[in-house]
Amino acid sequence: MIAVDTNILVFAHRSGLPWHEPARDLIEGLSRASAPWAVPMHCLHEFYSTITRRKPLLNPTSQELALEQVDSLLATDNLIVLTEDGDHWRILRSLVEAGAIAGPMIHDARIAACCLRHGVSELWTADRDFSRFPALRTRNPLIAVNERRPRYR
Repeated sequence: MIAVDTNILVFAHRSGLPWHEPARDLIEGLSRASAPWAVPMHCLHEFYSTITRRKPLLNPTSQELALEQVDSLLATDNLIVLTEDGDHWRILRSLVEAGAIAGPMIHDARIAACCLRHGVSELWTADRDFSRFPALRTRNPLIAVNERRPRYR
């Protein structure tokens, strides 16, 4: 099962952001497919927070529209919302120890633990920080396999 990270949802929602069209097409494709797909509950919280925040967005989404957007996602028939359960701490603890996680990185560790607990085969994300969790396969579906990322020196 594919899980989708916050940044893909934000790109799909905000028309002025890079990768808006391909992200929107990905979410629409997942929603129309017969196969289940997932979003960790943590990502829904972060999605709402990101699109309604003044910074970094110049024109944040209104509370009403943001709530409607989350409701619309939740109404998708084949969407599974991943939540923490009794085994979550064991998985999270192992990720924290192995990745030397501290401070705000715990948020990504919680997402990774939730995905691993629910058998996610791949997390779609534009965030390279998930490389700290090699047990979770990640991919940025917005970048072609042969496309080079810019290098900074």
